Amino acid sequence: MELENLIKNKQAKVAILGMGYVGLPHALEIAKAGFRVFGIDILQKRIDSLNLGKSYIGDVKDSDLEEMLKSGKFRASTDFELLNDADVVIICVPTPLDKNKIPDISYIKNSAQEIKRRLHSQLIILESTTYPGTTNEVLLPMFEEKGLKAGKDFYLAFAPERIDPGNKTPFSEIPKVVGGITSECTRIASSFYSQFLKKVHPVSSATTAEMTKILENTFRLVNISMINELALFCGKMRIDIWEVIEAAKTKPYGFMPFYPSPKIGGHCIPLDPFYLSWKAREYNFWLRFIELAGEINEQMPHSVVTKVNYLLNQNKRSIGGSKILVWGAAYKKDIADPRESAIFDILPTLIKKGAIVDYFDPYAKELKIKDRILGEKILKSIEYKPEILGNYDLVLILTDHSGFDYDQIAKGAKLVVDVRNAIKSREYKNIIH
Repeated sequence: MELENLIKNKQAKVAILGMGYVGLPHALEIAKAGFRVFGIDILQKRIDSLNLGKSYIGDVKDSDLEEMLKSGKFRASTDFELLNDADVVIICVPTPLDKNKIPDISYIKNSAQEIKRRLHSQLIILESTTYPGTTNEVLLPMFEEKGLKAGKDFYLAFAPERIDPGNKTPFSEIPKVVGGITSECTRIASSFYSQFLKKVHPVSSATTAEMTKILENTFRLVNISMINELALFCGKMRIDIWEVIEAAKTKPYGFMPFYPSPKIGGHCIPLDPFYLSWKAREYNFWLRFIELAGEINEQMPHSVVTKVNYLLNQNKRSIGGSKILVWGAAYKKDIADPRESAIFDILPTLIKKGAIVDYFDPYAKELKIKDRILGEKILKSIEYKPEILGNYDLVLILTDHSGFDYDQIAKGAKLVVDVRNAIKSREYKNIIH
């Protein structure tokens, strides 16, 4: 088979649609393996940046990008005509939810339309997270409208991305789940990924692969929401939930630690389970665990503001007129990504309650805040020096970035609400966790 031989000899040309946090790392890893890769994106500023060797993704180094550009194995473009030359096409575009938590797969459909216009004997892989059934119910009919048959004239598969921003696990060591429309589609797609990944796990269908990704993130949503609810209850009982978790971790089996958070953030966990919840209604089925977990997650920013209010009141101050420093904007430590971060709920609420608010994040140096009352605001991170701590009535630690002396913050700040347990000591009287 010509396509299979091209893949095994690394002569296949690969086009990746979407040069975001998933597409770009994939593009460089595949190019590093020896394939020629076209990175396609509709945003010209991204393309210009990439072709200058400047990365806008935290986990991608400029030096790695420059190396692939110099090798001639990678180039970026807005030109979809490159799909005519592509033997393998990977779709890595966003799949957001709208305000009613209904999946928006318009980016996938638009990408598929571009592929359909130029469809030939090639392997097409969807990596964008979506609801089970998307590959079979949406992509397959679009492509077969041209009279070509999946598994014979072209090959179609789903292989969920497992990118975790900030995680240092080498790309090649993250196993890849692959499910094709037919067994031949699965085999060809698995052969492709085997060229640059150490382990490929084929499954029986694209729908199974789609459900695998949803299961992974639903597992985390439900468990983090559960520990958040327990944290709220432990607060009422004056039990230190962090100490409880550390004690439970000593059990060598049957327990996996999850930690409280001001809100589950990021590109996957707060969103992906709701693709499944939406799809379930088609079968007259309601996924109550997912809905409840989402409800608890959405309530967490309110509980953080309540803690701020409580601590200020305990010290004879109100939120109105208080100067508050919000420490951290990214949804987790040591990355620049603020998507779905609690700060977008908490910061506007504090401002509307009359607080004078600054924020500090060494990675996320600018935020766009949208609020129905406040409108749209662009906020910039302050420059941090330990001596400024005394200028604030309270420091709210939302993200525990590494490289900072949190005991110094505890000593220098008047009051601290630490929702990440960044300050380990329980000797300080000016702190609540």
